[in-house]
Amino acid sequence: MLCAVVAFVLLRMVIDFVQRHPYWSALLVSLAVAAAATVGLVVSKQRARERADQAQRDRLIAVTDTMSGPEFEQWFARILVASGFRNVTVCGGSGDRGADVLAIAPDGRRVVVQCKRQSPHNRVGSAAIQRFAGTCRDIHGGEICMLVTNSFFTAGDGIQIARQLNITLVDRNTLEIWAWTGRPAPGVIAGGGSH
Repeated sequence: MLCAVVAFVLLRMVIDFVQRHPYWSALLVSLAVAAAATVGLVVSKQRARERADQAQRDRLIAVTDTMSGPEFEQWFARILVASGFRNVTVCGGSGDRGADVLAIAPDGRRVVVQCKRQSPHNRVGSAAIQRFAGTCRDIHGGEICMLVTNSFFTAGDGIQIARQLNITLVDRNTLEIWAWTGRPAPGVIAGGGSH
């Protein structure tokens, strides 16, 4: 009740001022609008500059070497968005059942991504590929299943399993080119194989 009374009194004072001083009122409103527009423009330019700086940093694969797993998932999600993927959602964490990032490819297919942030000398082995193969399509409905690492995959049966099960393997070299160019390498979203 007190707020309503205070609001009414303030409104009455504003109306009274406008009626007595229409020119000053118009000048004050113009100044307020100009100030708001200026602040909006400055904030907009600052945000655009921050996005451009982030996009420039994201182009460098070396930035992934000091990231945590969740930071790597966010980084790869930004790479997907910059590459034209839609509805990109980071869902990694405990209970993600093998899906760190979900997206829709430019051609409309559902993409399920498992991200493996490693030190550059620690390779992703066959067990990780097998676990992901067991959940990507059956649990998450993936049409494109992608295992992404900032490192490399161990040679051997894991790569063969990925080929047989149509799991796309994106290693550091492929990821570096993708991040730099803003486009996945040919065949990466074709549906499978290792790269």
